[in-house]
Amino acid sequence: MRVKTCVFIFILLFTALFSSNAHAYIGPGAGFAVAGSFLALFTALISALFILLTWPLRYLLRALRYRRVFALSKVRRVVIVGLDGMDYTLTQRFLSEGKLPNFALLRDRGAFKPLESTVPPISPVAWSSFQTGTNPGKHNIFDFLTRDRRSYAPRLSSTEIKAPTRWLRLGKYRFALGSADIRLLRKAVPFWKTLGQHGIFSSIIRVPITFPVEKFYGVQLAAMCAPDLRGTQGMFSFYTTASESEQVDEGGEIVRVKRQGNTIRADLIGPENPRLKEAQVMRCPFELSVVDATSARLRIGGRTVLLKQNEYSDWIEARFKAAFGATISGICRFLLLNVEPEIKLYVTPINIDPDKPAMPISHPPIYATYLSKRQGRFATLGLAEDSWALNQKLINDDQFLDQCHQSDDEREKMFFDSLDKVTRGLCVCVFDGTDRVQHTFWRQLDQTHPCHQGAYVPPEHSAIEEIYQRADALLGKVMARCEGNGSVLMVISDHGFNAFRRGVDLNYWLEQNGYLKLKENGRNRRNLSGVDWSQTRAFALGLTGIYLNLKNRESKGIVDPKSEAASLREEIARKLQELVDPKTNEPAVKRVYNAWKVYDGPFKNDAPDLIVGYHLGYRASWETAIGRVTDRLFHDNLKAWSGDHCIDHSLVPGIFFCNKKINDETPRLMDIGPTVLEMFGIKAPAHMDGRALSVALEKG
Repeated sequence: MRVKTCVFIFILLFTALFSSNAHAYIGPGAGFAVAGSFLALFTALISALFILLTWPLRYLLRALRYRRVFALSKVRRVVIVGLDGMDYTLTQRFLSEGKLPNFALLRDRGAFKPLESTVPPISPVAWSSFQTGTNPGKHNIFDFLTRDRRSYAPRLSSTEIKAPTRWLRLGKYRFALGSADIRLLRKAVPFWKTLGQHGIFSSIIRVPITFPVEKFYGVQLAAMCAPDLRGTQGMFSFYTTASESEQVDEGGEIVRVKRQGNTIRADLIGPENPRLKEAQVMRCPFELSVVDATSARLRIGGRTVLLKQNEYSDWIEARFKAAFGATISGICRFLLLNVEPEIKLYVTPINIDPDKPAMPISHPPIYATYLSKRQGRFATLGLAEDSWALNQKLINDDQFLDQCHQSDDEREKMFFDSLDKVTRGLCVCVFDGTDRVQHTFWRQLDQTHPCHQGAYVPPEHSAIEEIYQRADALLGKVMARCEGNGSVLMVISDHGFNAFRRGVDLNYWLEQNGYLKLKENGRNRRNLSGVDWSQTRAFALGLTGIYLNLKNRESKGIVDPKSEAASLREEIARKLQELVDPKTNEPAVKRVYNAWKVYDGPFKNDAPDLIVGYHLGYRASWETAIGRVTDRLFHDNLKAWSGDHCIDHSLVPGIFFCNKKINDETPRLMDIGPTVLEMFGIKAPAHMDGRALSVALEKG
C-alpha cells in the first residue's frame, strides 16, 4: 500500500474524530437507534486513537504477510469504470460517426468487445455476477423483486430490514433494546473482499447491490437498492395549491396545500417515529413565500433559501425530531415549478444524509461523512434519478436530465479522489447516467414508439447521444490519470439497451391458458392479492420471472415438485415461445429459460422457475411487475420510460474496453473479477464461475 493510501485512511480517521454526528438507523417500520451518547462517542474516540497509534506496526505486519502477493502481482493498479447500460451497438455507431474520440483511442490502444450479460440482463442480477464472478444460482439475485413465499406479495430481492424484537416501554414511548436487522440478500463473496484478504486495498464507489455495505480491506459507498430516509426505493413529494390537478400512481405523493396570501406552510414527511408506541410519521415543517412571478423564499430548519422557478436548489438538510432530543437528518432538493396562478413545488425523495448517515451506506461508516465534508452533500438513494416523476409528467425532460447529470458529476468527484489517493490496488466506480437516460429517452431514437401518439420530429441531438459524449469526456479524464503509472483500465457495462414499445401481461396469459385462476373481483388487484391460489399452478412477478406454485415451497402450493413440476415448466415454456403480438404479427418472446437448467448453485430453488427472454420491443408489462392481473395481454407503453433491457440477454450485450489487448472473443461480465484477481497474482476461488481473460501485460 502506498503512502497516499495511508494518508487516505488517516483523513477518514481524522474526520471521525473531529466531526460531531448523531448516527441512527431507520427502516420501513423498523425504527432507529441513536448512537450519539457520550459513551458511544468516547468509545469511538478511543478506537480511532488506538488505530492511529498502532498504524505503523500494523502496516509493517501487513507488508511482511503479503510481500509474496505484491511480488507475484503483474500490475500496480486496476481501474474499472462502470457505465450502466452502455449499449454495444449504439457505441459502435457513435464510434463510426466519430463522436466518441476517447473511446476510439482506448479501443485502438487495447480492446473493444461486446460483453455478455446474465440471464436475465437486469442490473441487480448482472452487477451481482460482476462482483462475485458467479452465476445467479450462487449469488441469489434474480430480479429487482422476488415473492414472499407466505403472502406471494412482491418484495425487494436484495435487502431485508427487520425491526428490533425487544423494546422497553415507558408510557407512550418505547426504546429499542437491540438494533434493527439489516441484511444483504446477495450471497457469494465480492472479488474485492478476496483482494483484501491478500492485502490489496480497494475503493468501491456506487456499485449496485452493496447495501448494506460489507466489511473488507478498503472503502465503499453503496448504490442501487440503498433506500431513502423513509425506507422506500424513492418517494418524491409534489406540493400544490390546485384542488384538482395532477395525480400520482407510483413513486410519490401529492400534497394539497392552502395558500395564505403569498405563503404556504407544509411538512416534509419522514419515517415513522420509532420512539412512539402508536405509529406516527415524523415531519419537518417548511414555509414557502412568493417573492415574484418566478421566485419564492423557502424557510426550513432555521435556514432561508431563495428558489427560482425551474431551478433545483442545492441539497438541503431536513431534520426530523423523535423524542428526548433525538433527531435524524435527511437531505432533499426543492424545485419550484410554478408560482401563478397555482403554486407547484416538487421535492426529491429525502435521501439519507451522507454527513450524518442514518443507515449503513458506506464502509467504513465515516467514509460517507468524509466524502460529504470534502465535496458537499450528495445523493445517496440507490435510484436517485426520479423517473417516476418524469413518467407522470410532474417534472420535464430537462429537469430529469439535470438530476442525471448532477448524480454523475457527484460520483466523478468521489472517483477522482480515489484515483488520486489509491495508487496501488483496485478503484471501481459505476455511473448511472447512461442507464437512466436510455430508459427515459429511447423514444427520441424511435419515431414509432407508442408514447408519441402521433407525429414526432426527433431532436437534432438526442439526450442519449449527449450522455454517451459525456461518458467519453469522463473517460478522457480517467485516461489522463492512468497514464504512466502502470494502471490497467477497463470500461464495462452490465447490459445493453433497446426499445420498450409493448408490455406483456404474463399473468393474463397464464390465466387464459389455464395456469392461473382469479377470485371473484380479483382482477386489477395489486400484489397478486386477487389470485385464487387453490386453483393456480403458475404466476408471474417482477420483470422476467414465472414461478410455479409448488407444494412445500409456496405457502399455498398445489404443484407436486416431483411428479408435475418438470413437465409443467416445459409445457409453459413451449407455449409461451409461440406467443405472437396480433398488432404487429411479431413474436414477443425469443426464448424461455428453465432456471433449473441455466443456474447452478445452492440458491437456484429461490429463482423463478422460468425466465422469459423477450424479443426487441417487448418486456413484462408494468402491471406484471407488481402482481396486478389486467384484462388484456398486450399493453402499449405510453410512458417516458421507453427503453429497456429486460429482454433476451443475447440481444443486449454490454461493452468492454481495456487499455491492454484482450485475446478472448467472448468475454463475460462474470469474468471481470477472476481477471482482476489473476492480474494481482491471486488464484480465483473455486466457487467462481468466471474465468480469467487473457490480458496482454508488459513484462516486469
